[in-house]
Amino acid sequence: MPNHYIAFWNLENLFDIENSPRRTEKLTRTVGEELAGWTQAVLDRKIAQLAAIIRQMNAGQGPDLLGVCEVENLHVLELLVAALAPLGRNYGIAHADTQDQRGIDVAFLYDTDRFTNEAQFSHVIVKRSATRDLVQVNFRTAAGRLLVVVGNHWPSRSGGELESEPYRIIAAETLAYFHERIAQVHGADTPVLALGDFNDEPHNRSLVGYALCERSRTKVLNARTRRFLNLMWPMLGEGLGSHYFDNNPNLLDQILVSKPLLKADASLRVQIETVEILRFPEMVSRGDYPAPIRFGRGKDMNQNGFSDHFPIGVMLHEK
Repeated sequence: MPNHYIAFWNLENLFDIENSPRRTEKLTRTVGEELAGWTQAVLDRKIAQLAAIIRQMNAGQGPDLLGVCEVENLHVLELLVAALAPLGRNYGIAHADTQDQRGIDVAFLYDTDRFTNEAQFSHVIVKRSATRDLVQVNFRTAAGRLLVVVGNHWPSRSGGELESEPYRIIAAETLAYFHERIAQVHGADTPVLALGDFNDEPHNRSLVGYALCERSRTKVLNARTRRFLNLMWPMLGEGLGSHYFDNNPNLLDQILVSKPLLKADASLRVQIETVEILRFPEMVSRGDYPAPIRFGRGKDMNQNGFSDHFPIGVMLHEK
């Protein structure tokens, strides 16, 4: 059976054009000023830059399943899929139009020859101001096996890391609840993969104490409660980052896997050694710090850039 390459990328404000007819009046009032100069030509360039990186994933074959965040609507996702046409894949889109105050969503692109979207859910994070939902998609592989994937874009650190931490703890509790709920509904052996931009690092309280993430495979396999293995811990020890702030690496983008994906005899099993931060040469700054080259917007726009995050990826093996 085939291996499945799973990736995630924060696409950094992949907005529709300014004055888009697809944007609500409320959202126009909220984000309108920051989209000045975001023309169709600029959007097309942004899409081309993103697609150029995605097409290089998985040794040039493209991802089998790609989670993304900071996308405004289905339209921009359809433009991105069209730009991936040279891969020769049939990508479907699982998109949740959530009530985030800036109108940015979480979504998945998936190869419909490998996966079927069997069911999709949005799990609301109850926060003072609207934020992105957790997006759960129950995929069925071509061989008929269930894989539950949860896309995350937790509340940002705006206003201060500690001041905003309670919001990410709420998101973490929400993820832990649905991790347990998935097992209750579909069975304890259901593989669950949670990935995304968590806006916290693997060692932070939200992930360790509330999402119930571990750095030890053995602890996850032997735990009485349902826990995740956070695959990014080894990279944290190497000082690597998926995002840089004030010239410091932050490992905000992570892949979490449940116990069923860790068993040696599992029908779907994560290949832990394949987890990676994708840093293709053209997207890495040549300065003192290997930060991603942003595309940005407004006065900070660089049309030779990509995103302020690096993508991450891992391989799943299916028997």
